[in-house]
Amino acid sequence: MQTIVLEPVATVLGGRLEASDDDWYAEQALIRLDGTRFGPETLAGLDAFSHLEIVYRFHLVEPASINTSARHPRGNPDWPKVGIFAQRGKNRPNLLGVSRCRLIAVDGLDLHVRGLDAIDGTPVLDIKPYMAEFGPHGPTFQPDWATDLMRTYY
Repeated sequence: MQTIVLEPVATVLGGRLEASDDDWYAEQALIRLDGTRFGPETLAGLDAFSHLEIVYRFHLVEPASINTSARHPRGNPDWPKVGIFAQRGKNRPNLLGVSRCRLIAVDGLDLHVRGLDAIDGTPVLDIKPYMAEFGPHGPTFQPDWATDLMRTYY
């Protein structure tokens, strides 16, 4: 396989200083575009959307803690062991996170957001407007443990 090199387009500023598992919707943060590469015109029209999809890197995860096998989500033995690709934990092979958050405002190169589950200093790899048509088609389902885990996440 080929190696892929990505350069962050922005950085998360503010919000949480450390990762923790719950109550992310209470968090407000700023996503600041790299002003050496982008001007405000790259955000033109984004303020017409209510939500964003943010792709970012879990930059504080130590390589030794990357998990490629099955484990109990959040270490909870009441939940089944599931593979890393059947959960959304941060100790992933490519350290990529994807989050949907509320866009509060666009101000120059700054995006003011709520509910972004990334911490201060997180490198942002891509920003996309959320469009309902890109959501799932047809009914969705998930195991009970996932519903339990997400109950207080946002």
